[in-house]
Amino acid sequence: MTDLFLKNILSINPSKIPSGVYLEARICFLDYLACSCAGAFYFAAKERDFIKSSGSGGNDHFSTLLSLNCRSNPQIAALINGLNSHVLELDDGHRQGAIHVGGAIFSALLAIAEKEKINERDFLYAAIIGYEVSIRLACAMQPGNKLRGYHATGTCGTLGATVAIAIAMHFDFDQMKSALSAAVTSAAGILEMQEDDSDMKPLNVGRAAMDAIAAAYLGKARFKAPKDALGGKRGFLKVMTDEAKTSFLTDFSSGTFAIQQIYRKTYAACRHAHPAIEAALTLRNNVIDSLGLLKPIKSIEVETYKLAIGGHDHKDISSVSSAKMSIPFSVALALYKGNAGMGAFTEENINTPQILKLTQKIFISENKKLSDLSPQKRAAILHITLEDGTVFSQQVDYPKGEPENPLSKEEFKQKFIELMRISGISKEKCEKILLSAYNNNFSISEILSLLS
Repeated sequence: MTDLFLKNILSINPSKIPSGVYLEARICFLDYLACSCAGAFYFAAKERDFIKSSGSGGNDHFSTLLSLNCRSNPQIAALINGLNSHVLELDDGHRQGAIHVGGAIFSALLAIAEKEKINERDFLYAAIIGYEVSIRLACAMQPGNKLRGYHATGTCGTLGATVAIAIAMHFDFDQMKSALSAAVTSAAGILEMQEDDSDMKPLNVGRAAMDAIAAAYLGKARFKAPKDALGGKRGFLKVMTDEAKTSFLTDFSSGTFAIQQIYRKTYAACRHAHPAIEAALTLRNNVIDSLGLLKPIKSIEVETYKLAIGGHDHKDISSVSSAKMSIPFSVALALYKGNAGMGAFTEENINTPQILKLTQKIFISENKKLSDLSPQKRAAILHITLEDGTVFSQQVDYPKGEPENPLSKEEFKQKFIELMRISGISKEKCEKILLSAYNNNFSISEILSLLS
């Protein structure tokens, strides 16, 4: 299976990839940069302490730590940038694979691109392949990978980021197989990291990027790999899930690229909360707000698919991280503030009595029909019952940002500029970066110069 999968991946000729797919890769990179630059401010003090105490900082290093005004070795840069890319819960992902993709891939690629002087064309081609590997593997592993407690962003993301580096550095087949095998035995990421008031969930992204670099250089050095690290009797597909859907690794006839199937976030919460958030905002804007927001609400029911419930139905909010993982809090926030973007998940709001009181009135239940539609459709139905018995209902099948309901060019620009302004980047510089991406004048060094 390892050989077969790699041969299928390598059959994707860079010259045969449509220009629109390369544009998608550039936009994914910009989305990653914005998330990571803004996210850096969340853990800046802790990260600077880590860099100082570990002795991993210094201008003599190759790789940029986004928004932290310093440099480090590639592995530490990939770790920190990857962690920051996931902090705000605004990074891209894939619903069928239940995986966040860009954080691991671009954190690893960017660190290596600076060190190895990777050109822009190879960088984008490598990113496209990295998305392909991560998403195909995640789709093959789900839902078993999640049900076993693994975070596919960490498990499959490690493999995708490793292959992306191998592609960017023009590894031959044996080097690539060695690198992928090293990534298989490095792959990890546990969903328990999102529980309570833990800061550790984004570490699954950063660690995947960091370990991908180590795995890639082991491959470059030609450490001999086992025959089948993916499909062997104790290989990745056996250990990480109950029954792997290997057709995702062998059937490349769909005609679309995995990177074209990703979603981009507009709400700063776990993706499982987004359909319920959007239903709440729709009802608030179209119905409830006209009646007066303070009109007494008796209860709120969220019907959704089974995989959305576990780990996302808690009502005791202990931190901003905990709030972002909670469907009840996210819905209450959206109803009360009319907003569930980055600026809404704050210490002030998680301590607002009215929002917390409303959170306690929200109940989550499985809708079997919606579970049967998942993961092709990750939907929610919201029912709001007022004290006078009036009931308002709203169903959302594809929240904003899904491939079926994508962000417009202007909506993406607004998101990009809003995030970049947090890191002190002027609107003028943001416009230049966006222009370079859309006009195919993509330059990694120029973008990093504008961000510094």
